[in-house]
Amino acid sequence: MSAFTADRAGVSAATVHAAIPMPDVLPPVKPRRGFIGFLRRNPTIAIGGGLLLIMVFVAIFAPFLWTKDPTALAPAMRTREPAARWWFGTDMLGRDVYSRVLYGARVSLLVGVAVAALASAVGLAIGLVSGFFRQVDAVVMRIMDGMMSIPPILLAIALMALTRGSVQNVIIAISIAEVPRVSRLVRGVVLSLREQPYVEAAVASGTRTGRILIRHILPNTLAPLTVQATYICAAAMITESILSFIGAGTPPTVPSWGNIMAEGRALWQVKPYIVFFPALFLSVTVLAINLVGDGLRDILDPRMAKSL
Repeated sequence: MSAFTADRAGVSAATVHAAIPMPDVLPPVKPRRGFIGFLRRNPTIAIGGGLLLIMVFVAIFAPFLWTKDPTALAPAMRTREPAARWWFGTDMLGRDVYSRVLYGARVSLLVGVAVAALASAVGLAIGLVSGFFRQVDAVVMRIMDGMMSIPPILLAIALMALTRGSVQNVIIAISIAEVPRVSRLVRGVVLSLREQPYVEAAVASGTRTGRILIRHILPNTLAPLTVQATYICAAAMITESILSFIGAGTPPTVPSWGNIMAEGRALWQVKPYIVFFPALFLSVTVLAINLVGDGLRDILDPRMAKSL
């Protein structure tokens, strides 16, 4: 090799080694980890969960939040405006509206959570069986279709007319009205999963039906079922308030948001605060549950995921 070629190669090598590294066009992305990062990535769950935690705190610690006996009568103090002594005023029987609203959160949240759990469990069992077994599906889903043809509130009213008013009967009546919607959702998921190759391979290998349902199909139904349960919880709270408002729900002696609004509707034009405060608490709680449901849908549904 000639001297010129050697010198040229040396210069090229020195130039390569002396080259200045180019700056990155885009700054490195720092993944947000931990609980704070999760809340930043999912503001809907953060807002809804925060509001819901406040309502749960109010319901649990109602006796310690400067409340009085929600059923104590004081006729001399009836229909008093909101003031320092009565933060939300008093109703036509002299009962403290603030105390009744805070204790009413217990009834509404209990009904919402219980109905969501009961309807989800029963609807899951019906949906799994009817979606996997074609012979059962032809009979069971026709029954579910017949129940879905009746509005849930009307079906709940009809069921409550057969029993006496109590929180337990309200939970059962609303759960029966919500079961068909859960069962149809689970059935649709099972119908799509039943045709998957791994399910067909499990059937061909002789795996028992119960094991296939529990191990291969059930886990894939939990994500949509969880989202649906949040909406059922919110709908159950509204239905309970409607039943109590028309006198077909919880007894008048039990403080619930529906009962408080029903008792104050006669004085709505002159004493609107009796209806306003329970309606406000109901609206905020239902909004919080719906926000949590929307956030869970965004997380659990890969098609709506915001980040990988």
